[in-house]
Amino acid sequence: MQSPFPGMDPFIEANQLWGDFHDKLIYEIDRVLSEQLPRKYVVRLDSRSYIAIDEDAENDFLILPDISVRHRRGERGKGSVGRGKPTTTLEPPVVMLAPLEVEHRETFIEIYELRPQRQLVTGIEILSPSNKPPGTVGWDMYLRKRRAFLNGAANFIEIDLLRGGRRMPMQQEWPESPYYILVARKNQMPRCDVWPAHSHIALPEVPIPLASGDSDVKINLQPLVDAVYARARYADDIDYQQKLSISLSSEEKQILAGVSKRKTRSE
Repeated sequence: MQSPFPGMDPFIEANQLWGDFHDKLIYEIDRVLSEQLPRKYVVRLDSRSYIAIDEDAENDFLILPDISVRHRRGERGKGSVGRGKPTTTLEPPVVMLAPLEVEHRETFIEIYELRPQRQLVTGIEILSPSNKPPGTVGWDMYLRKRRAFLNGAANFIEIDLLRGGRRMPMQQEWPESPYYILVARKNQMPRCDVWPAHSHIALPEVPIPLASGDSDVKINLQPLVDAVYARARYADDIDYQQKLSISLSSEEKQILAGVSKRKTRSE
């Protein structure tokens, strides 16, 4: 079963399915590229791993002493002679959360040219939620890698199919679209070609630049996203009647209204 959205389905992100979707889409792109690339190129998957502190777990509750002792009224500071021993009352325990160490693993794609010598020619990144909160370990690590590519280390493709978090820094404003695809060619830095991407229309075809003198390889992103959705059976795992924390466009609301009507008729 296909998603009701012709483009990127925002409910995948909203239903905490992103980790599963991200890796499966990476594998689909790997498969398609491997079938199209000339023999002198190879596709390799790699990942970066790091441990970050879950800040939300620390701030959910006010940190207070676990036990305190207080005297009953009228007995503070008085001795026990002639009046018995002072009575104390234990306050109820405070529920607290310890800081959690969360391990993140972010998979990405690299294309290498094997001849005349092995060298990295193109990097492909699909952003994860851990990349997009500024000031976090995931943001800082990804930003350093991104800067290296945009300074001419190799061709670079950045695919952002997430609405949450902050977008990566650019000199100009990003296009008015919920998603985007960025393609930066090594010999044209700092120029980047950016395609707006949406939910209500199909995702654009992505050119994959290779070494100088070789033609681009193109991947049609939408069939790959659709294949992941169908094979993973997301339709069985997503409630399209739930309220989202993100704002939807008029086109997206119309799509959801159609889903609601079909559901009502089926019942």
